[in-house]
Amino acid sequence: MEENIAHNPNENPIENVNFQSRIDLSQLQESIEKIRSEISGVIVGQHKMIDQLLVAILSNGHVLLEGVPGVAKTITAKLVAKTLNIGFSRIQFTPDLMPSDILGTSVYDLKKSEFEFKKGPVFSNLVLIDEINRAPAKTQAALFEVMEERQITMDGVTYEMDAPFLVIATQNPIEQEGTYRLPEAQLDRFLFKINIDYPKLDEEILIIQKEHQLQNHGKLDNIHTVLTSDEIQKYQSLVKQIIVEPQLLEYIAKLVINTRENAFLYLGASPRASIAILNAAKGYAAIRGRDFVTPEDIKEAAIPVLQHRVIVTPEREMEGITSTEIIKQIIETIEIPR
Repeated sequence: MEENIAHNPNENPIENVNFQSRIDLSQLQESIEKIRSEISGVIVGQHKMIDQLLVAILSNGHVLLEGVPGVAKTITAKLVAKTLNIGFSRIQFTPDLMPSDILGTSVYDLKKSEFEFKKGPVFSNLVLIDEINRAPAKTQAALFEVMEERQITMDGVTYEMDAPFLVIATQNPIEQEGTYRLPEAQLDRFLFKINIDYPKLDEEILIIQKEHQLQNHGKLDNIHTVLTSDEIQKYQSLVKQIIVEPQLLEYIAKLVINTRENAFLYLGASPRASIAILNAAKGYAAIRGRDFVTPEDIKEAAIPVLQHRVIVTPEREMEGITSTEIIKQIIETIEIPR
């Protein structure tokens, strides 16, 4: 018996770590199910998108929703906000929008004979930015600091954002007139880019039925609050404690490094992408009630994390090959750790 134990030195420590670090995720799972139920009462289908939004919240990451008009991008963000008892603001980006319209501005107070900073709409917990690609580069750049460091600096003074702070942005991939392409530095600050497709026939019928049944009621009228600010921060802290084995950390690194060495990609993903996959994989594990990450969690996180962080070579782009297809190929070629 002693020899057998000696021959398996790696098994017992892992088991002991799992046992000692067991995390109670029952309340988190119950809350996630309630939010799913609330949103599903209004949004038909789109279960994958809803899960991705929930994972982003648990991972404390920002989300870019991309889809044609009318596929419920904005209403989904509003529904998520309604289920959370936190501050919410919506900013409609337009070509004439200035950075001060988002961040705030200093106003001279005649009574005090001094300048006073008036906070802009970005000072909230959940910020919905509609059509983020409609504002020029100067205005988009105003989001760099606040999205990455969750603070803004105005006139030499730093203002911290209240936690939790999350940005959900939407954009239309089809319309090009009056739009400005998001720079790579800004795209890199979004944890996920979520593509929203058209509904299927049965889903379209259900959408029409639900709209007919609403009569004079609004879509948000019957949505109940599920989580408070403190609970969100508590669950975000729990998610950070999810166990990740060393071979899975290596697996994440291999996925990201492969994007830099892939002949079909002009630009690969940065180390920020590796961290994003790690955090998102923990979020997927948590909503599934597991206190440990599996390769499936990583694979599911990889596409929404990487697809907006890489650039396809012009030759492949002309052939119609997308970054999503290349990332899927990379996932298939790298051996899954056992």
